[in-house]
Amino acid sequence: MLYGVIHQKLPVMSQTKAALRLRAKEARFLLSPSQLAEYSSSITERLLDLLDGFETVMVYAAKAPEVETSNLIAALNRRGVRVVVPIIERETCGLRLSYLPDPGVLVPSTFGVPEPIGRELPARPEDVEVVVLPMLAFDAEGNRLGYGAGYYDRFLCRYPHPKKIGIAYSCQQAECIPAEENDVKMDCIVTEKGINRHNGSGP
Repeated sequence: MLYGVIHQKLPVMSQTKAALRLRAKEARFLLSPSQLAEYSSSITERLLDLLDGFETVMVYAAKAPEVETSNLIAALNRRGVRVVVPIIERETCGLRLSYLPDPGVLVPSTFGVPEPIGRELPARPEDVEVVVLPMLAFDAEGNRLGYGAGYYDRFLCRYPHPKKIGIAYSCQQAECIPAEENDVKMDCIVTEKGINRHNGSGP
């Protein structure tokens, strides 16, 4: 009987997350190009303060209309920070990592995500100190909702040591994100409105 109860609850959780994803996408869609650029710039400034002093930082390469990260990557490279980007492996449902000293090598790849395909410089997950993650939705407790494939959650469950910073626009905040066992909580969440620290820590 217990199995039956659990089995019935799982679709409800899935439906809730699907509704939250749709709502967050709709909210983000309503932002104008000028708002996207302005908010991304504000988030970049906050991130550069947060990341001061770190030597190896993993940053996602953004696709529209995510928070833009090209200026962040360029600024970190100018600082001498070793920038690492993830590469999606659909066959393993995992991520492999590459250093990115030259963002000019990025090309649209899996799911339209810019990746340094053919120009990879392999990086070790153990060397990453901070991970900057995209979010579709988030809540005030530091819970993150991604696109649903679980690539980042699996990676961070296997390599839990880096500080975890989720970034999104404030309109993507939800009242409550239902968290499952494998969902990884953020140490910090950064929006154009400010920085929220969680887990009793943060950069």
